[in-house]
Amino acid sequence: MKNQIFTSLDIGSHSIKGVCLKQNNEGIFEALAHSHRPCFVGVRAGEVIKPEEVAKAIQRVKSELGKKVNLKIKKVFVNISGAHISSVPSQGLVSVSRADQKISKEDVKRVLKAAEAINLPSNREILEVFPKEFIIDGEGGLKDPAGLEGIRLEVKVILSTIFSPVLANLYQAVEGAGLEIEDIILSPLAQARAILNEEQKELGVALVDLGFATTSLAIFEKGDLIDFAIFPVGSSHITNDLAILLRTEIETAENIKKQYAKLAILGKKAPTWGQKKEKSAKEDLIEIPEKAIKFSRKFLLNIVESRVDEIFSEVEKHLKKMTGQEQLPAGLVLTGGGASLPGIVEFAKEKFNLPCRVAQIYGIKGADGQEFSACYGMAMYALEKEGSFEHQKSGGTSFFAKIKKFFKIVFKAFLP
Repeated sequence: MKNQIFTSLDIGSHSIKGVCLKQNNEGIFEALAHSHRPCFVGVRAGEVIKPEEVAKAIQRVKSELGKKVNLKIKKVFVNISGAHISSVPSQGLVSVSRADQKISKEDVKRVLKAAEAINLPSNREILEVFPKEFIIDGEGGLKDPAGLEGIRLEVKVILSTIFSPVLANLYQAVEGAGLEIEDIILSPLAQARAILNEEQKELGVALVDLGFATTSLAIFEKGDLIDFAIFPVGSSHITNDLAILLRTEIETAENIKKQYAKLAILGKKAPTWGQKKEKSAKEDLIEIPEKAIKFSRKFLLNIVESRVDEIFSEVEKHLKKMTGQEQLPAGLVLTGGGASLPGIVEFAKEKFNLPCRVAQIYGIKGADGQEFSACYGMAMYALEKEGSFEHQKSGGTSFFAKIKKFFKIVFKAFLP
């Protein structure tokens, strides 16, 4: 699979991003082409709600990438996010099948399948299975039991479950752009592959993606994913708060957030956009005459801090439930658009009492910033799990086969 070009799509709440990537003979990943196109009406909080609109944006990204690499793109890796995705702990137990009690890969597949035997609502599906540890005859902490001996094999896993209609909409959007889905990967996992190193995951680390409409959390300990969560609040909520409280348009509120919210957090001199009045005895005022807007730094600080604190409180609540924050020596790594707010690292350090830094891309030649981290991670993640049961798709290809069959039936119904 080396030197083969892979394409991945990050379908976000306000844009579609795409990357063409390959792995050379030395095992080095290289980004060959990037594309970024707006998509404001088709995706809400990570969920595709208008597949036909999203398909148009995907088509534009596909066309641009194809021209850059001089290839006709047919298959893609796609991420999925949104508060409709949830993690469910489960476990499985099987007896070792061979007479010599040596555990085979087939035994491993069976125990993972046994862990999927949970009751779910009819409109939810298991998307992926993440083993936390294997246990042989009561002895745990194993990552790869194949080839070892025992009588009883157990596994503890995290299952990712998804709302079926949302997945169907995603599939329809990608198919509508003339593409076939190679694999669907959870956004937090894709980003973690491009951003976190093995040492961080071994020590214990939390990756926090401050996205446009959602915030996602992925927690790693001893090298493995131990939990993830997606919250329905993101950096756009800060913009919305500003628009409402300042009684202005979203675009103006976004400009205020980008240029003045930084000052509220860092306390630096105001930028040239708009005009700053001289400090009065009571307050430091900022005025934007062309928009007839006047506000104090303290007012802005309260709005921004309140929303950021709300987002971090959701993360903190989940961290305490899963690990206790003291068990994350590598601390927090922040990514996403919200991580660009200067001062947010200091804010997070104080909030969580943990080390904190903004993400950097690891191991990608030609990387073009962290905004494409999910795209990079998807291809890397999918390539590296080939032939591995470290992360297993639920039911092999049957799940996607069912989706494909569904769309063939629907499309056939409309044919003359």
